[in-house]
Formats: sequence, C-alpha cells, structure tokens
Amino acid sequence: MNAIDRLANNYTRQLNLPWPQNIAGKQRVWFAVYPPSEERRIRAKMPHFEAITLESKHGWALVDLTPLLPEWIGKHEYREGIFAEPQHLEANDELEIRASEMVREVCARHDSASVVAIAGLSSLFDFMRVSTLIDRVEDSISGRLLVFFPGEYQRNIYRFMDARDGFNYMALPITSTESFIQA
Repeated sequence: MNAIDRLANNYTRQLNLPWPQNIAGKQRVWFAVYPPSEERRIRAKMPHFEAITLESKHGWALVDLTPLLPEWIGKHEYREGIFAEPQHLEANDELEIRASEMVREVCARHDSASVVAIAGLSSLFDFMRVSTLIDRVEDSISGRLLVFFPGEYQRNIYRFMDARDGFNYMALPITSTESFIQA
C-alpha cells in the first residue's frame, strides 16, 4: 500500500471517530500530512477523500487555493514588471487575506457535521504561512477543517514543504504512517 492510500485509510478512521463539539476552532483542524513529492497523487485521490467523507455521512467542501497566486498576479497593476523581473515578487498580506476569505466563505456555508478541505497550499509556498491562514480562519470552523499539508510532522512540529522552520500547532495530524491515528 502506498503512502497516499495509507493516508486515506487513516483519514477514514479519524473521520469515523466521534466529533466532540465543545472544542476550540484550532482543535477542529486536521492536517493530512504527506511528502511534497506526492502532491500529484493527492490531487488524483481528492475524489476518493470526498467519497470517504460522504459515505461517513458528513458533508464535504473543497477550497482549492491553487489558482490564487496566478489570479492575483494577473490582476496586479504591476504585473508586466512582475513578469519581467519575477525575483522581485515578494509575499504580502493580500494573498493571505484572500486565502482566508475563501476558506471563511466556504466554512460559513457548512454545518458542524461537514469537512471543509483545503488543497493547493504548495502553490503558495514562499508567499504565505499555513499557520497564519489557520489563525485567520479558526473562529469560522464549525465542523472540521482538513488541510492537505505537503510537508512533514514530527514530535508535534509541522514543517511546510520540508523547508520552512516548523511550527507547533494544536491541529490533529493524520499521516501516512501505518495505523497512525490520534483521538
């Protein structure tokens, strides 16, 4: 069984555990952690994750952040300069704010029995921090927020794209480790 299939199995087990309702937004976040090299496989398996969720009698919504950066650059007043000298393009709050608005809008339309999934974080590498996104949306999570996280998890530390300094977060990790699950 490959890593993504194990991740899906562990997600299924986590999904079918009871969902406490009296927990903070930060504790409603699940990180599906996988190696960044598996991004294409995760994308191909996204309908499988949706099917698992729906079979478990939970709602499903996907927020794909992949087009966010190209759309932002395309609308930018200095886009020609950005295309001419892309090395000068820097991270800014606009992308983080727009990403958080997109997640908040979807969370607002779903109830406490739903999973709102975030995909496409790798497309925003170097332009926003995952921890900042979670901080901005945590109060809008009523069900569970499933973050497809390309990186690693070790000893309560998450490292985005295996490159950034890690951050400690209250999110529940779902990994591709055999039989890894936390209640």
